[in-house]
Amino acid sequence: MANPTTTDQAPYLNIAAPGFSMHSEELRDARANSWYARTNYGLAILRYAEVTQLLKHPSLSQGSAKWPDHHGVHSGLFHDWWSKNLLVLEGEEHHRIRRLLNPAFSPASARDLAPQFEAIAEELVQGFVNDGRAEFVADFAAPFASRALCAMMGLPHHHWQFIAERADTVGYALGVTVKEDIDKIDAAIGEFYEFVEQLIAERTQNPGSDIVSRLVQYTDAGDKLTPAELRNAIVLMLFGGMDTTRNQLGLILQTYIRNPQQWEILAAQPELARAAIEEGMRVNPTTTWVTREAIEDFEFQGLQVAAGTTVHLFTYAAGTDPQAYPDGDDIDILATDRVPHHTFGGGVHHCLGHYIARADMSAALPILARHLTNIRAADGDRWLPDSGNTGPIEFPITFDRRS
Repeated sequence: MANPTTTDQAPYLNIAAPGFSMHSEELRDARANSWYARTNYGLAILRYAEVTQLLKHPSLSQGSAKWPDHHGVHSGLFHDWWSKNLLVLEGEEHHRIRRLLNPAFSPASARDLAPQFEAIAEELVQGFVNDGRAEFVADFAAPFASRALCAMMGLPHHHWQFIAERADTVGYALGVTVKEDIDKIDAAIGEFYEFVEQLIAERTQNPGSDIVSRLVQYTDAGDKLTPAELRNAIVLMLFGGMDTTRNQLGLILQTYIRNPQQWEILAAQPELARAAIEEGMRVNPTTTWVTREAIEDFEFQGLQVAAGTTVHLFTYAAGTDPQAYPDGDDIDILATDRVPHHTFGGGVHHCLGHYIARADMSAALPILARHLTNIRAADGDRWLPDSGNTGPIEFPITFDRRS
């Protein structure tokens, strides 16, 4: 069944089931039989070629705007913030805000921050390297992700725990229990608002060289972000930058625990850091799908897609599709022929912060490899469900200190 043209011919994946896993034989079998599957929430696109095309398809819009309403949340601080953040905006409003944000997230900005990212990683590793064990999330991934945000924003690093705790709480909004959790989510958004508004006021009075100062000062042909637009954007940076970096670092380490020979190559050749994180994200992404919604009826590869259909573009399935990556799930940081993966999305909604995310993880990974070898996963790990946004909640490890 290489190209089913009606949904009843396609495989079905129950992606809401507690035991569903992106890494399952069920998903691989579905991908082998069809470029798409039916799911509880619409269509799942399983192969690299089709995901690549649909990421930029003009009949699809960003599909997360109605997430709160679909789960019974119709008002409140989170609902209002979500409806106005860059992640879900479309058209000219999205284009304008992204244009005004872009200069602060340039490759040059990422390069300038690299020494600070390296210093944070080194300090954190030194805190546990002599112990032979660590809880990777609490001891490294969470403080590194949050302190990297502090470095970006020119904040004293003691703010990292405040940022991490509020970002964790806002993260409940991406789960199916959002309605039950909405009071604490709204409270966290309110605390973020107060924190960010004070930060904006300080940078307006005393600008520096940090990202917030650049955003406060930047104008384009007389246009600049309004206070509310700037506040919403910075809250998204704090939430998204913390959550995704923490989770992705844990998933990348998990990948290299399973591939110790690749870890040793990285330790010997730290200049391969970028290749190492790209391979880790390709086969073990924190964002396992990207959501789109059909804004009109359209036809794709003989399949009629109705307006309003939710379309999940499966980044993990695409990133391990043997038609695009002959190695499939196997990683090779020496490979030179990889096509780009889609962990950061694509099209007009390609992740704004991908240069900085790549820079901070590229700083962290070789420092970990420089000091730690023979890393093993220990008992007591806990993980988010292996669908949607995933990653470790707790990830105890043991290791040998590299001599």
